Amino acid sequence: MTNTVQLGDIVQLRKGRKASEVYDRCVTGAQPYIQIDEVRGCNPEKYASDAKGVIVTPADLCIVWDGANAGTVGYGVEGLIGSTVARMRLKYPEEWDTEFVGRLLQSRFRQLNDEAQARGATIPHVDKSKLEVIALPRIDRSEQQRIAAILKKADGIRRKRQELLATSSEFVRSAYLHTVGYRHPSYGDWETTTIEKLAEDRNGAIRSGPFGSALRHGEFVDDGIAVLGIDNAVLNRFSWSERRFITPKKYEQLRRYKVFPGDVIITIMGTTGRSAVVPQDIPEAITTKHLATITCNKDLIHPEVLSFAIHSDPLIIRQIASFNKGAIMDGLNLGIIRKLEISRPPMEEQLRFVAMLQKARAIETYSQSSEGSGEDLYQSLSQRAFRDEV
Repeated sequence: MTNTVQLGDIVQLRKGRKASEVYDRCVTGAQPYIQIDEVRGCNPEKYASDAKGVIVTPADLCIVWDGANAGTVGYGVEGLIGSTVARMRLKYPEEWDTEFVGRLLQSRFRQLNDEAQARGATIPHVDKSKLEVIALPRIDRSEQQRIAAILKKADGIRRKRQELLATSSEFVRSAYLHTVGYRHPSYGDWETTTIEKLAEDRNGAIRSGPFGSALRHGEFVDDGIAVLGIDNAVLNRFSWSERRFITPKKYEQLRRYKVFPGDVIITIMGTTGRSAVVPQDIPEAITTKHLATITCNKDLIHPEVLSFAIHSDPLIIRQIASFNKGAIMDGLNLGIIRKLEISRPPMEEQLRFVAMLQKARAIETYSQSSEGSGEDLYQSLSQRAFRDEV
């Protein structure tokens, strides 16, 4: 077994303080002011000067000491640390590598944060006694650097996946605007209609879930007929999260709230204005009162186009805001949804956008999987590294 050493034996801990002078720009004599965001790696936004301030160098480690982010660790920063941050300076820099120690502590964030939250104080703060007894493998500094380099590479893979997701989202928004949105060259020639006219021509094509005593929380059971809620649409794409069910007997009373494959569901309470398309393999299901449901006339509008328009088209969002003007709180209801106007693009353009959307989602799904995200790789390497197994 590898010999270990406690963190308290290799670092000197010193809390930061509120700087006497803080500036919004760099001035003569001021240094970057290191607070929570800077510990996380963001560029400094403020500068400070304080003759009694606590200075950190790139060779030091920083830890967020107080608040909801207590236990967050960073390194490679330089400046004056604020009162919510503490400096950890290596006592034996010839024996210990800053990045190695930093990555080990970052892998312990959940533990450190949970311990801070559990202390019962009004403002959570790091438990110094537990921080100082964290064990590190006693290995040569050259080996520490090798391990840190491996973890840095794995972390880079993880971050690139995250950047890919962000780029994919930006691409889809741009694709929408240029293929079926107002930036299309022929946008002005398209028919302007309302969402009500894009729904199937039948009663209940635009509907909300059961209100009041029609469906109580206590009537949910462990298995049976699915009940969709906000969590199924909050990501602006359909996803299964919390599972809710009612009995077949209860379903017979609420059958008119049934959802069908291809329906568009919209959040109208809580987090409003999110939308998603119900998948083709949906089991028998209804919705809660927190959702509105639209059964589209698919000859006129593709459900994915309508769903994307509701949550991301700036012209639709502006209309919703205007309907809510003067309201105590923002909200959506069936009346507003029916009145929303949209310029209906040709079906050929709609299908072009849907094809691009599906490709982007395939990339996102892979990037978020354990195989594609790099998260499992990084966590596995971290655990093995600090057991001296890489």
